[in-house]
Amino acid sequence: MNHAIILISCPDHRGITAAVTGFVYAHNGNIIHADQHIDNQSNTFFMRIEWALEGFDIPESEIKSAFAPIAERFNMVWNLYFDRGKKNIAVFVSRPLHCLQDILLRHGQGEISGTLRLIISNHEDARPLAERAGIPFYFLPITSENKADQETQELKLLADADINLIVLARYHQILSQNFVEKYPNRIINIHHSFLPAFQGRNPYEQAFRQGVKIIGATSHFVVEELDAGPIIEQDTVRVSHRDTIADFKRKGRDLEKTVLSRSLRWALENKILSYENKTVIFD
Repeated sequence: MNHAIILISCPDHRGITAAVTGFVYAHNGNIIHADQHIDNQSNTFFMRIEWALEGFDIPESEIKSAFAPIAERFNMVWNLYFDRGKKNIAVFVSRPLHCLQDILLRHGQGEISGTLRLIISNHEDARPLAERAGIPFYFLPITSENKADQETQELKLLADADINLIVLARYHQILSQNFVEKYPNRIINIHHSFLPAFQGRNPYEQAFRQGVKIIGATSHFVVEELDAGPIIEQDTVRVSHRDTIADFKRKGRDLEKTVLSRSLRWALENKILSYENKTVIFD
């Protein structure tokens, strides 16, 4: 594919859709997908439009400047993407390996429209999985004394591999503010809880002690504050008094894999728009 995609948010006004679609039409573009949403509480307009570049009469390097007057007229916050190649993905993982296993399976079957370039871990447990899949594996153990130096090494690995998206597939380390700021809305975490409940460590144990009747999993973008980034996807499953903590964890692992895979797919397809610590998903 050789498509262009624009994600837009702005105050709602008459004529936005006509202006955006008219821009594509006026330059001989063929719209492939178009979706929009209005948040009536904040009077905010959101849009995702994707069109084929074959026959489009504006060179790629000039599309941004050509669209800028429309964006300025409607006070848009917007981003332009080109969907013509696979994004490069890095996975960070610790000892729970079920999310990594699921990603490797989907990647091997061609279900993930991205290229898994490297796997980074603070434990050796994932090395055999990475080697069987032919993915470069980097073991970077972290202590309070070496954390800053290891993050410098991690950032170098990410830059050298031209990474577009980072997936924390149950990575049990808190990233520094410096690290997070280098990849805004490009680090996806899977949390084994239905946030904002049961944040932090051992959420299944917390939920078990509270006697809950449902448990969940949450994927979100990473921000400096722990488990507080914009939520991308969530799902739940029922539990009962008959379930043990082991049952909670078993059911939760299944949720984590599916929630994370959906979020990864949407991110790779440029279908997530973040605003005010929320997300709009154009699926």
